[in-house]
Amino acid sequence: MKIFNRLFNISDDSSCFIFGPRGTGKSFWLKKQYKNSIYLDLLDAEIFNQLNASPNRLEMMISSTEKNQVIILDEVQKIPKLLDEVHRLIENKGLRFILAGSNAKKLKTVDTNLLAGRAYTYYFYPLAAIELGDRFDLQFSLQFGHLPSVYNTEDPAKYLKSYVMTYLKEEVQQEGITRNLSAFNRFLESASFSQGEVLNISDVARDCHVNRKTVENFFFILEDLLLSRKIPVFTKKAKRKIIHHPKFYFFDVGVYRAIRPKGLLDSPEEIDGAALETLFLQELIAINDIQQLDYEIYYWRTITQLEVDFILYGEKGILAFEIKRKSRLNQKDFKGLKAFKQDYPMAKCYMLYGGKLRLQENDCIILPIQEVFSDLPRILSKD
Repeated sequence: MKIFNRLFNISDDSSCFIFGPRGTGKSFWLKKQYKNSIYLDLLDAEIFNQLNASPNRLEMMISSTEKNQVIILDEVQKIPKLLDEVHRLIENKGLRFILAGSNAKKLKTVDTNLLAGRAYTYYFYPLAAIELGDRFDLQFSLQFGHLPSVYNTEDPAKYLKSYVMTYLKEEVQQEGITRNLSAFNRFLESASFSQGEVLNISDVARDCHVNRKTVENFFFILEDLLLSRKIPVFTKKAKRKIIHHPKFYFFDVGVYRAIRPKGLLDSPEEIDGAALETLFLQELIAINDIQQLDYEIYYWRTITQLEVDFILYGEKGILAFEIKRKSRLNQKDFKGLKAFKQDYPMAKCYMLYGGKLRLQENDCIILPIQEVFSDLPRILSKD
């Protein structure tokens, strides 16, 4: 079994939430990091039944807690009412909890102060290229993504198909998030055609034959399950007319490919282009969080179709990234970046492409996409 050194750290003296999609390695990391903890997995039927029937049994289950011992509740969203009991034990007993979950939806439905200062919130992501180290292979990553288990199976494609069905069965059906599972399944496939695109909910609704309001709710479900992310458009001090709809991405390129239908009429270039953007976005999100850089992530598009794929905005400055798969660039490829640079002269602009040489075009740094993943921590930190 391949074990990866995750660059993930949490506070040593406070309770916290750790959220992340199933399969990203939260539970494995917690068990490895806190070997002497009291670990309660709410996927365990016996533990779930006891605590669901009577949350105050939690105190009895952890009565043997030693000083400074951590108590881990895994899949805590299964019993939201446990949060009140956890809150009480933190306040009255000074205990430290780590609450891990893959679905924040139910926790939003309970009124508790735990999220408002009693516990920090962290997010666990698929593997980053710097965590893979020498095992990072761009072509493998573009095909199968960065969930740890794809590196520990002989059939990554089969694992990813199973992963998607597990979410459908365990998170959607069993939790009763939606009763119409077939409609949700059609929606997932339809949503995959919007990967890396400006989101048009009405088009998705027509494509999967589900009413618009239901599709809108389905997109919220994906976000609650941490399976997707919407990237807003950058509008700060805009000098041009900007569109206002977000872009949509599934959280992992391997999961996206597992959901995306493929047929004779589907263009490989279209799928591969969305896959490359997705992988780069995964890296942006993970590195931004690992290094605590506090960038907000956007894209930029005018109503005249000038576009930049990703904009990072924060106290460290403005970074703009355009991604092209091709190995030879022409002046048209730089139109979006040049327009953005005109409007935001302080921005640092990067063109990522399929070539092999590091180049510079006026104020734009041109980098081979093959190399940029290992270099991204330095680029984002601006060291």
